[in-house]
Amino acid sequence: MSSEITYRQESEPQPHIIREQSIEDAFIAKLRDLKYTDRPDIRDRASLETNFRQKFEALNRVKLTDAEFARLLDDLVSPDVFKNSVRLREKNDFTRDDGTPLSYTLVKIRDWCKNDFEIVHQLRMNKFHLDYLRPGVAAA
Repeated sequence: MSSEITYRQESEPQPHIIREQSIEDAFIAKLRDLKYTDRPDIRDRASLETNFRQKFEALNRVKLTDAEFARLLDDLVSPDVFKNSVRLREKNDFTRDDGTPLSYTLVKIRDWCKNDFEIVHQLRMNKFHLDYLRPGVAAA
């Protein structure tokens, strides 16, 4: 007994379309499963910097003046990816307004598994939106 199975073939293959939003949502869901903390309250540069300052000061057990924090940000913000990756893994030095040195880290280097990570989603800066994951300091 022979049976013939006929498959209908499309004349043109249909493209598989995946929306950017679907990819984004799936990625964020995976990060939540990995215990990343969602931070919907961080939507702009001011709230991002405020959060970073709180996390930085708590991690390094220091209270910076507004001028010191502005100088620190100027020093940290760099397009050099290599330089930034080194900063994340090492102790860094900063001179405070009164001339005293401050050694600081951006993440817990010794107890790296105790770092927190936060998800900052749809951050708006300079008319662009970013999906930004911050390790350690603010937790991404």
